Amino acid sequence: MIKATEEMSIQATEMKRLKEKVASLEIDCKLAQLKQKEESQKAQRMGERIKILEKDLTLEKPLGQTKEMLWSTIINFVNDIWPSIQVIFEQTELVKVATEAIQKVKEELGDKPEDANRLIHFLNSKNRYELHELKIEDRTKTILEIRKVLSKRNLILNSEEKCHNM
Repeated sequence: MIKATEEMSIQATEMKRLKEKVASLEIDCKLAQLKQKEESQKAQRMGERIKILEKDLTLEKPLGQTKEMLWSTIINFVNDIWPSIQVIFEQTELVKVATEAIQKVKEELGDKPEDANRLIHFLNSKNRYELHELKIEDRTKTILEIRKVLSKRNLILNSEEKCHNM
């Protein structure tokens, strides 16, 4: 019985030692699992970082930034010059209107400027009595009226030249 008690005591000690060893192994196992989980997360982060670096190496990011910068510059340039473009379109429309008006006046004038020069020459070559017979009472006033045609022609020619130069 003493021997059996001693044997039981040895077995109890052995069992206690084995339980401690199992507990120690379980702790080691949990630590290994945590370490494996950490390593797995670290590997995943490294994989994501590698993808980012690969994108940088393929120049996607720099090219994207360059595109963004170029478009920004283009948009700013267009915004800066847009008022000038609008003014050019307005001026073009005004030139068209002016050209049409000039053409209309030219058609109204017809051969009047050439006739006006002959009339002025004719009036200057006649004396007061001959003019009175033609029922022209004031030579100067009549010549001034005829000169309006010439002034109108000169105005049209100058306007036409300015429109053409625009």
